[in-house]
Amino acid sequence: MTATLLSFAAFAATLGGGAFALHFRASIHFILAFTAGVLLGVVAFDLLPEIAGLAGRLEVSMTGAMIAMVAGFLVFHGIEKFILVHHGHERYYAAHRHPAVGVLSALALVGHSFMDGVAIGLGFQVSPAVGIAVALAVVGHDFCDGMNTVGLMLVHRNTPRRSIAMLVLDAIAPVLGALATLAFSMPPLALMLYLGFFAGFLLYIGAADVLPEAHSHAAPGTAGTLIALTTAGAAFIFGVVGMIG
Repeated sequence: MTATLLSFAAFAATLGGGAFALHFRASIHFILAFTAGVLLGVVAFDLLPEIAGLAGRLEVSMTGAMIAMVAGFLVFHGIEKFILVHHGHERYYAAHRHPAVGVLSALALVGHSFMDGVAIGLGFQVSPAVGIAVALAVVGHDFCDGMNTVGLMLVHRNTPRRSIAMLVLDAIAPVLGALATLAFSMPPLALMLYLGFFAGFLLYIGAADVLPEAHSHAAPGTAGTLIALTTAGAAFIFGVVGMIG
């Protein structure tokens, strides 16, 4: 029950982040620069250390998770290039936006939010102290998840109304994840592979989608500011993870 209640804090944090992105959507490129850093930080300071920790406890190699990470990167790349992007528009791709790409990117973050809720629930299965620590980490970066979800939707020409709908889905996801742990527990090896696959998704979204878009229409004098915001996004996740590590 405590895990479910704390997951509602993640719900509120996600909505808050999304509302922030919607309110300041005129400055979406600055938000996206920060978002790219957040995605990089989640992979480097959250997912990969968690994979390493799981591998150590299970006494198995990280190779499987790294293969899953490469697979996640390539699967999203393939979906974007061969399914969501029409070949007839390839030569215009730099200026051509695909709402479905934004939806798919946002759905990847919804999956992550669901697993955040699962992590809270599983943490409380270990001990209340572990559950609270995990919940604090989740709430800390779910504000950014809300910004990321809205930013990815808007940059691919989805309407604000559609962006809000996806934001609500992202906000509900951790609550559903926490509730799900009342009925199941995920085997550690399966969790390790999932984390690797999801890390690949985030790397692709951040490096090939979000970061180029952040710089695509930037004024000449703003490049330094955008790079600083990307650095700040990664540093934010480093700080959040460090506080509960």
